[in-house]
Amino acid sequence: MKVILLQDIKGVGKKDEIINASDGYARNFLFPKKMAIPADEGNMARLQSKKDSQEYKKELERKDAKQVKSKIENIVLEIKVKAGENGKIFGGVTSKEISEELKNKYDIKVDKKKVMLKETIKTLGRFNIEIKLYEDITANLVLQINAM
Repeated sequence: MKVILLQDIKGVGKKDEIINASDGYARNFLFPKKMAIPADEGNMARLQSKKDSQEYKKELERKDAKQVKSKIENIVLEIKVKAGENGKIFGGVTSKEISEELKNKYDIKVDKKKVMLKETIKTLGRFNIEIKLYEDITANLVLQINAM
């Protein structure tokens, strides 16, 4: 019997996957526990429309990420910090601060987890920072850190 899984089941399949299950397993286990539904025409149509809407949403997110990438790559983000005489920063510049400055100065919302900093920046100067916007879209931000 063909069934559509409503959740991930270890050893059986992933959510929204169509599998062949024995009649007894489907009727006595999967259906009563609401883990699967029969793969009839109506349910298949709903599954297909759900997949289409997910694909459309992904495409919109990809377009948005490309627009944000073009904005980010055309700017030089300048952050002013307190620093000592030898160019060392008091504290440091973190991915959270970079994300907040992008939002405040350019109205670009980027999650701090997507700013790929290996470690906190502790010196003055110019840095190239990678920002992961989508699965395969990354932007390179030029960051200029100056003393106050």
